[in-house]
Amino acid sequence: MIIAVDGPAAAGKGTLCHKLAKHFNLAMLDTGLIYRAVARKTLNKSHLLDTKCAIETAQHLSLNDLNVGGLRNEAIGSAASRIAAVPEIRSILVNFQRDFAKNPPDGKSGTILDGRDIGTIVCPDAPFKLFVTADPEVRAERRYKELQDRGEKAIRSAVLKDIIDRDIRDKTRTVSPLEPASDAQVLDTTGLDPHIVFSMALDFISSKKR
Repeated sequence: MIIAVDGPAAAGKGTLCHKLAKHFNLAMLDTGLIYRAVARKTLNKSHLLDTKCAIETAQHLSLNDLNVGGLRNEAIGSAASRIAAVPEIRSILVNFQRDFAKNPPDGKSGTILDGRDIGTIVCPDAPFKLFVTADPEVRAERRYKELQDRGEKAIRSAVLKDIIDRDIRDKTRTVSPLEPASDAQVLDTTGLDPHIVFSMALDFISSKKR
């Protein structure tokens, strides 16, 4: 079983994926962490975001690299977004994701991948595809509260600007732009409780199983 979940930042993909992974006994991969891990390791080696260094880092990435601390801070997220626009890096990491999708670790019954281009590029043949979205203002507020909960200082207007800028980069890049797969179920989480979104996703998956 492979479930592909795509969508912009702070749309609620992570929460939904965790619920679906638990429900169906799936191994979960937050593919954004892959790019963040490459960005972090690259920045540790060089003060500047060196493309050549980033490509070499991507080639030697492992699942263990996704478990280090500090991957979710805003600086790493911004660097990861720029790294994601490099075609050579995306090609390497797409293969990383496909290998995970086809080989569930820990005896799981399948995989669920959370990202930007899972349904369109990484796993175009996945039987279950979801595209999770929400209004930018709502997503910015969610991210702002998330940063506060982690004890990080944040300014609402700056968080909103980062969300909008990241959306533009994701949607306009020449390689794997952010867009719903033609056969994906679009879930707009604006104003919806996570439990309702989960129920909607389950209904869609059940309908595809028939």
